[in-house]
Amino acid sequence: MNAETEFELPQLYRYHVFACHTQRPPNHPHGSCGASGAQALWDRMGKAIESQGLNDVGFTVTGCLGFCNSGPLMVVYPDGVWYRATTPEDVDEIVNSHLVQGKRVDRLVMVLKRS
Repeated sequence: MNAETEFELPQLYRYHVFACHTQRPPNHPHGSCGASGAQALWDRMGKAIESQGLNDVGFTVTGCLGFCNSGPLMVVYPDGVWYRATTPEDVDEIVNSHLVQGKRVDRLVMVLKRS
């Protein structure tokens, strides 16, 4: 960038959560987050973010994040932390620890690798 094009980009969110909701048919070889129960988990997360007044946290339900058999998956940016939440309590812990306190929930972190 040169001096004529430099400008500051506003940070809209402290965190932005992207949560996969892709739904494939049962027994699909790739699996899917939707088939793994994502809907109820992401509903809970959205309600928790709203009820706690976390206006600086964005939450977006997305299509496939690319690691279907590992789901249900979500990723928290700007940290780039991938989580696999499977219970309502997992969602509560991610919200309270990571999104409120800024502390990663190591037991739920997924270390993913591209093939």
